Amino acid sequence: MKITVIGGGPGGLYFSILTKKAMPNCEINVYERNKSDDSFGFGVVFSDETLSEFLTRDPKSYELIRTNFAYWDDLDVARDGEIVRITGNGFCGCSRMKLLQLLHQRCKEEGVNLHFEADVNDLSQFNDSDIIVAADGIGSQIRTQFEKDFGTNVTLKKNRFVWMGSTRPLDAFTYFFRNTPAGLIVAHTYQYEPGRSTWIFECSNETFEKLEFEVTNEKDTVQKLEEIFKQELDGHHLITNKSHWRQFPHVINQKWYKDNIVLLGDAKATAHYSIGSGTKLAMECAIGLSDAVVANQNNVHAAFEQYEKTRRNRVEMIQYAANVSLDWFENMNRHNQHNFLQFAFGCMTRSKKVTFENLGIRDKSFTDKVLENFNEISSRAQLRETPPAFTKLKLRDLELNNRIVMAPMGQYSAENGEINDWHFTHYTSRAIGGVGLILTEMTAVSETGRITLGCTGIYSKNQLYKWGKMVDFIHQNTTSKIGIQLGHSGRKGAIKKPWEGTNEPIDNPWKLLSASPIPFNDKMGTPREMTIDDMDKVTTEFVQAAKNADEAGFDLIELQAHHGFLLASFLSPLTNIRQDEFGGSIDNRLKFPIRVFTEMRKVFPQNKPMSVRISASDWAENGITEEEVLIIAKAFKQVGADIINVSTGNTVSYQQPQVGRMWQVPFSDAVRNEVHIPTITTGYIQDIDQINTILINGKADLVALGRPLLLDPYFVRNAQAYENFDANDIPNQYLAGKSHLYPFVGSERKMIEGMKKALKPESHK
Repeated sequence: MKITVIGGGPGGLYFSILTKKAMPNCEINVYERNKSDDSFGFGVVFSDETLSEFLTRDPKSYELIRTNFAYWDDLDVARDGEIVRITGNGFCGCSRMKLLQLLHQRCKEEGVNLHFEADVNDLSQFNDSDIIVAADGIGSQIRTQFEKDFGTNVTLKKNRFVWMGSTRPLDAFTYFFRNTPAGLIVAHTYQYEPGRSTWIFECSNETFEKLEFEVTNEKDTVQKLEEIFKQELDGHHLITNKSHWRQFPHVINQKWYKDNIVLLGDAKATAHYSIGSGTKLAMECAIGLSDAVVANQNNVHAAFEQYEKTRRNRVEMIQYAANVSLDWFENMNRHNQHNFLQFAFGCMTRSKKVTFENLGIRDKSFTDKVLENFNEISSRAQLRETPPAFTKLKLRDLELNNRIVMAPMGQYSAENGEINDWHFTHYTSRAIGGVGLILTEMTAVSETGRITLGCTGIYSKNQLYKWGKMVDFIHQNTTSKIGIQLGHSGRKGAIKKPWEGTNEPIDNPWKLLSASPIPFNDKMGTPREMTIDDMDKVTTEFVQAAKNADEAGFDLIELQAHHGFLLASFLSPLTNIRQDEFGGSIDNRLKFPIRVFTEMRKVFPQNKPMSVRISASDWAENGITEEEVLIIAKAFKQVGADIINVSTGNTVSYQQPQVGRMWQVPFSDAVRNEVHIPTITTGYIQDIDQINTILINGKADLVALGRPLLLDPYFVRNAQAYENFDANDIPNQYLAGKSHLYPFVGSERKMIEGMKKALKPESHK
């Protein structure tokens, strides 16, 4: 077999070494455009986990790398002179030039042919190659030639960064944050060999422009940065190597191979340097490609299929984590308002891979400080060791016993809008289970405001009476509070229950209303564009529902203005194409929803809080923007909203949401910390550790659980036992169970933590 590798970076070289070792008779040629001693950049970073992989794959490469790196267990976060150290982070820094030299050495030892100063543009010279590996970097010429075949997409991220070095010695990987009149600048720094450290400076484009940096003016950039980071550089100078300001290119490819050409390294996919994964990703993919080629020596197509199948999910996971990490740095000016320990914790947990709990396994002294800090700044005095989820929160005169919310979950089991024994059991069991706040399923303000025939309402005396009976039970027997979500289905009404059909109309649907005459899908009827008379009528219905909710004893009202229902249809430009005063600008689109909320607020007791649930993204092109979402939240805040429940999507049937762990939390973070109003967040939040992490980070004030509570009404009780939290709200009838549950769950936690420690990669110091 003859293999041609275009690009002599770490990925291409490591693939060549592994493949030549496994297939000594194959011919491998590596073509690199630069000289053998050229190197751009300064240091590269590997984790203990990656080093362990190198050890098992090629011990000789591992030993060469291990004896030429700077190792550290510590990570420092510093801001304007304040600094905190977090231990237990196994990483090493290695000179990129040294790494390439070591891999060159290993290539020669194994018989790989290296060709330098070979800029390859024409692949026809390699017609006799069985495999061509395109490992020629972010700007890959080969990938560019066939970008339609690969389905290439390159997106430039917002922040500006410049890669430099320094002689300043560092004994830990350190994030140096420095405030300037133009905004925050961060230096990602680490030592990679004696007397040399990498310094990557990053800031927003706005800060870049205000400080009048010039993209290629190294002298001016050095002069300004050395002055800004004078204290951090400690008398040392910055070193440049084509250190031009850049924007990070996010590279993805729908397909990783074409004919006998396969992509590797940054040509295939990039991951932001803030999680130190670029070189790691390239070399790990080199392992995957080599394994696939060795396993399928007589079938190149099968080899490429195996490579993509085994590596794509892992690559996309790393890219996702890197993008989440990058998002934190793109919004670091927003996070900068937090006090230093909260800011540092946010930096450490920014990618969502690291949480409060596993950070505590690494360095409990740090998480103890963070927890104490959270309870000190919390709105209510707490014991310093109280888990964040079990701290109290006050909204007007309503005090919640903990921060866990039961999200509105449609049960579609009502008859004539009236709740029954099913609903009574559904809600009261979660209240007995210790949920701090229960939010009911969307409850219609009128018969034609229902989504399905099984939806609840609060527009009749019987409905009000049955709600009141249930609310009384919760108040008399638990410490849980209960709020009712009031809404109108709009264009998404008169459909079958979910288990009868998805977004399919019932046999005799009623006439639908919406901001504009746009059907939700091709199965459902076209709604009528609301007239002023319609708006007057619906407003009156919402006001009466608010009065009924108070009479029933509800502690809080949440206004439904999300997921494309009636009020939400006014807010999104995808569902509101009106030409009158209620369409066009976001200020106009807000008029009717704000009117409804304002009128409800007038009749709902002033000592009781009101929430609004909004959709912060439509997950569709030309949908609502982040700027508009912030305007919406500000508008509701100004007319008396006490908290915003931040959701996303379900505005249009053709949405393409990016679902993942805690996937909607960033939207809550933006609303909370830009508008300065409490928020509720939700979306694939599964355990108490994630809840605590979100709250400590200041990304939300309450965390709502939907599906986790469906089959586990005692989620909160189990979480209290897991945290060994001495709950004071367990009903007397169930109190005896504490002596069994707490030791049992506690022993399970110890076992799990022991397994995590045992699985932690061995230190390679």
